[in-house]
Amino acid sequence: MKIQEADAKRLLLAEGLPVPAWEVARSPAEARAAASRLLHETGQVVIKAQVLVGGRGKAGGVKLASSDDEAEHVADAILGMQIKGITVRKVLVAAAADIVKEYYLAAVLDRGARRILLMGSAEGGVEIEQVAAEKPEAIVRIHADPLLGLQDWQAREMAFRLGLGRHLKAAVAIGKGLVRTMLVNDADLVEINPLAVVRGGGAPGAPGGEEQLVCLDAKITLDDSALFRHPTHEAMRDPDEEAPADAEARRHDISFIHLDGTIGCMVNGAGLAMTTMDLVKRAGGEPANFLDIGGGAKADRVAAAMRLILAEPRVEAILVNIFGGITRGDEVAMGLIEARRQQSRDVPMVVRIVGTNAEEAASLLEQAHFETATTLDEAARKAVAAAASQSAGGAA
Repeated sequence: MKIQEADAKRLLLAEGLPVPAWEVARSPAEARAAASRLLHETGQVVIKAQVLVGGRGKAGGVKLASSDDEAEHVADAILGMQIKGITVRKVLVAAAADIVKEYYLAAVLDRGARRILLMGSAEGGVEIEQVAAEKPEAIVRIHADPLLGLQDWQAREMAFRLGLGRHLKAAVAIGKGLVRTMLVNDADLVEINPLAVVRGGGAPGAPGGEEQLVCLDAKITLDDSALFRHPTHEAMRDPDEEAPADAEARRHDISFIHLDGTIGCMVNGAGLAMTTMDLVKRAGGEPANFLDIGGGAKADRVAAAMRLILAEPRVEAILVNIFGGITRGDEVAMGLIEARRQQSRDVPMVVRIVGTNAEEAASLLEQAHFETATTLDEAARKAVAAAASQSAGGAA
């Protein structure tokens, strides 16, 4: 789950990291009021669109203002604009910083190494993907110990390799703070870009006139699977930026990921879903989604899953592969029958159900004239053939 910059900064502050003061505004009038409270710090404020995509600055979603009147005018221009297809509904207002040097620093989950990776670069303020492509040697990588976490000597090594020796104490605290923020919040990513040396403080309580190392921007991605351990984190979800299909999948407790193929897949169990997708590809097709309805799925969840699949116009056939353990085959069959009754377009479907109540499911599906298969290989071949037939018919 991606969260907005303002919420990410709150999580950093909770772990004691230096973050300059900010306010969130949802109207030009609120931006004006926020600017009037913040202008005294540096004489300028920065107004930033709050959308969960990169490239806000290039799109005109980050601007400076030198008065409360100008702040109101700038906010009025940013609010409502489209950035990569997303409408800006709120802005962050903060005192503008006098930046001396920008850096990049992030804690990210390295799944291959099974450790948290602290990743930094002296090339801050730009997208890290660009740095990795153009100057891979400019990225410093240090893995935290899986049991002891990021050690002081590792944080010092990162600071020195980035050229932050003059701000060693602050750099060490921030590096360790990023890893701590990640662990405390069950995050996949905690990113500061830019981490900046600024003149005149920039963090609450910092003395004026001195150079300080502060977190000017923040990006955090939380692990959805761990949200049950953090009751307050769900409130950080931004419904305005959540795709309708993703929101419906979450409401019905369905694991759903869009892919680029034409064969919709409905499966129970993540491992079985991956296997089903592999066999679809081996049969010459491309899966349109990953969809796991989970254990014990009832007819209503099955119907919801079918709506998610059919909402994608590219889907030309649907493969249903259910292994009945906790999940009852007849419940799935009833959900499929109801879903087909409600579907707005005719898409061929191949169903394989084995396990608990598979015979009852087979009887229901036969009465409803569904195409069935006894093995997964057979089901995959039939689904790929049905998709090809649909495609050929459409082309004709």
